[in-house]
Amino acid sequence: MKTRRQARIVALQTLFEVDSVHHPAKVVLAQRFAEKPLPAEGKAFARQLVMGVLEHQPALDAIIQSIATDWPLEQMAIVDRNILRIAVYEITVDGQTPVKVAINEAVELAKLFGSDSSRRFVNGVLGTLVSNRGIVSEEQV
Repeated sequence: MKTRRQARIVALQTLFEVDSVHHPAKVVLAQRFAEKPLPAEGKAFARQLVMGVLEHQPALDAIIQSIATDWPLEQMAIVDRNILRIAVYEITVDGQTPVKVAINEAVELAKLFGSDSSRRFVNGVLGTLVSNRGIVSEEQV
């Protein structure tokens, strides 16, 4: 498995624990790194995702809520909510990952960790984000 996908998995697991039981992010991240060794660039990327999502969480949640109006954040599955936060962060804040890659990676995380409907839900929300914001994927350029 590629390093960046492994880093996203670690970031998702960390954010899930922080969101569900409110453990300190840095402690949880350190535990995840001990359980799943990553190269330095993978650790840096996972840390960037976790800290970036937490720093920008109110704005990310507002974006998600504006798109998924039928699903209040507190009623979304915790895993889906955090997959969306990571992807929305990558697309709207970080900007270093191509949009198509961020969406594909989010869908893959949803397949691995979400319910049967998570993949479609995540893909739909992110597709709407891209079309509403006029974000252009690499293929469309």
